[in-house]
Amino acid sequence: MWRVVLISLLLWALSVPVLAAERRYASIVVDADTLEIIHARQIDELRYPASLTKVMTLYLTFDALNAGTLKLKEPIRVSKVAARTPPSKLGLKAGQTITVENLIKALAVKSANDAAVVLAERLAGSEAAFAQQMTAKARSMGMMKTTFKTANGLPHPDQQSSARDMAKLASNILNNHRRYYHYFGLTHFSYNDRSYKNTNGLLHWLEGVDGFKTGYTRASGYNLIISAQREGRRLIAVVLGGASGKSRNQHMQDLVERSFSVLGVAPVESLPPVSVVREDLPKQLKPELAINNVVRLRGRDNKTITVGARDKTIKFANNASDESWGIQVGAFLRKDEAQAQIDAVAGVTGIKDGQIRPLRRNGQTLYRARYEKLSISRAQSACKALAKLSTGCLIVATN
Repeated sequence: MWRVVLISLLLWALSVPVLAAERRYASIVVDADTLEIIHARQIDELRYPASLTKVMTLYLTFDALNAGTLKLKEPIRVSKVAARTPPSKLGLKAGQTITVENLIKALAVKSANDAAVVLAERLAGSEAAFAQQMTAKARSMGMMKTTFKTANGLPHPDQQSSARDMAKLASNILNNHRRYYHYFGLTHFSYNDRSYKNTNGLLHWLEGVDGFKTGYTRASGYNLIISAQREGRRLIAVVLGGASGKSRNQHMQDLVERSFSVLGVAPVESLPPVSVVREDLPKQLKPELAINNVVRLRGRDNKTITVGARDKTIKFANNASDESWGIQVGAFLRKDEAQAQIDAVAGVTGIKDGQIRPLRRNGQTLYRARYEKLSISRAQSACKALAKLSTGCLIVATN
């Protein structure tokens, strides 16, 4: 009898971590352009965000930079409260100063808790006041499941979010603060003669992954947001509650590969470089553009022209006019945000008369900011100019 009881207790003890992991787990993958959900599991269940919290801290920091109330080179003094913040930390000392840009890098790469408190105190006077601002911003983004209590994600029973809300936060970074997105893609950060490696092991290792954030506490498990782009299609993926960093990364890799497959994006590892030419243009005007691996251009009817593994060039139909192309510079939940993006990038591209093209998906309207009636060479040069500013740009066929 006692032997049976002992075996039962042992099996129960071994199952506890598994049950805990199940209660923590959630995942979602969305098309970053349309916000269409490709994969979903427990996406609205409350979860602890851990250091994914820092994405919102950085969002409000980017807001302040855009408003001119904060400068990248501005030195900020470290308080005693910030210096006492538990690890993971940069080891900042009370009374020293550190620039805003170094604080941003410390959050995005090192996931430094003390750096988050320094920014919170600079922007709101205290971490508690800043957390209230974070929650208010979350509500304005439609993150209705999210409540923030700290700027860094250190454990707090009332600081909770959901996989869907974390995807919304990542989407807002891409749409509203694309010029700062490159910070999430830094592989290393150097400070005070020390070099720190990005905590995101999939960054620039898994094909197309170019940014976002990890998180971990004992209560949350291993969390991860990534954004990846292949063939002009971009995904946002969130995994919460992983049992380990390794298993979380493996699961995320599987989700990304399967989701790109759903979008019709083939694996690109073995595909050779190709070039794009226009058969219908006079010979002296034919542009050539080196494209890495593969190209997919999407028209208004969602049909695509794709280069396969054996193709060396894309030959567009002769009936395509010289001005049958356009560029998309963002997709937004609000029409005024789309217009603001059009106005913001007009000076960079030199193109006037941008258009807002609504797209209705899953009961939600997405406002796409576009410039249309362009030649393929004009569209390519415009996207090249925007790439230098880390601004999103997608070439689209408009007829």
